[in-house]
Amino acid sequence: MVRDRRAEIVRAALELLDEKGLEAVSLRAVADRLGVRMNTVSWHVKTKAGLRDLMADAILAEIRLDDLPSPEEEAVRALLRRYRGAMLAHRDGGRVVAGTFTAEPATLRYADRLVGALLEGGLDERAAGWTAWTLIYFALGLVQEEQGAEREQGSLSDRLASALDVRAHPALVRVFPHLTEGSFDERFEYGMDRVLSPLA
Repeated sequence: MVRDRRAEIVRAALELLDEKGLEAVSLRAVADRLGVRMNTVSWHVKTKAGLRDLMADAILAEIRLDDLPSPEEEAVRALLRRYRGAMLAHRDGGRVVAGTFTAEPATLRYADRLVGALLEGGLDERAAGWTAWTLIYFALGLVQEEQGAEREQGSLSDRLASALDVRAHPALVRVFPHLTEGSFDERFEYGMDRVLSPLA
């Protein structure tokens, strides 16, 4: 019964997240949505940080861990694409997951499958662990950038063009056309290629 009520609370929090964004999610807002007292919510999730951990785990629980391609390098790519997709499926999903360091069941299952695929692909234990970290950090950063761009006024290209100066930022001016070209999908695939080149 406790687990059912906790799941109900997390569902309500994710609904608030999708409707209004991360800033709107609080213990009081969840309680109001469910029509219960705030101490009922806090009894089950303890704190706002605890609620956020459970929200992040619920987002990762949406990732399918079966039906992966082979060889293992392609399985790693599929897992990372699904990770990104799960976060993008929720407004501010990247911020929710990035703001936690949770050891909840779905998070651990996903991490274990990712590391397992890296090990099966031939990396040693240290390389598998650190490559998993690198892939996760990369995906978290890119998703937050992608979701943030949806909220920003004006394009990145316009903002950079007005801020860069050839004398103060000569290297950035040289690469400027490449910083703003391509989609987030293309940047994501490029980043995976670079990180996973040892497996190729």
